[in-house]
Amino acid sequence: MGQVIPMDFDTTVKLNLYESLARSGEAPTAMEVAAALSAPLGDVLAAFERLGQKRLLVLEPGDPARIRMAPPFSGVETPHRVFVKDKSYYANCIWDAFGIPAALHADALIETSDGHTGEAIRLRVEGGTPLPEPCVVHFAVPAAHWWQDIVYT
Repeated sequence: MGQVIPMDFDTTVKLNLYESLARSGEAPTAMEVAAALSAPLGDVLAAFERLGQKRLLVLEPGDPARIRMAPPFSGVETPHRVFVKDKSYYANCIWDAFGIPAALHADALIETSDGHTGEAIRLRVEGGTPLPEPCVVHFAVPAAHWWQDIVYT
């Protein structure tokens, strides 16, 4: 048997919130994570802050107890909706919309819209691969600059 390596608290918090997101489709609050881990709320808030500094989370501006982004999942409603089995999730962008089925190792239907015309777009991921669909994805900001304003990007 291999040696069990204990996780640090930030990793425990991160795994709990991702498990909650995968299970429910909604980002848990710091209070919900604290209750699930039987941990002090202050410790969870501090872990949220550290995870945000590492760009693993984006906290809701003005409310550090709420998660705006836990890539590829969005903690708020967006135009990029991903359906996996009997659950739906919001993605931060179309790139993250493809990341959700990858993270969940599942087939998915992605519903979004053309950013220019507003026309509905439906994309499918099956067996870990996006099915061909005539469309173009455009990133207005170079990837190297995304974190200068990740919410806008």
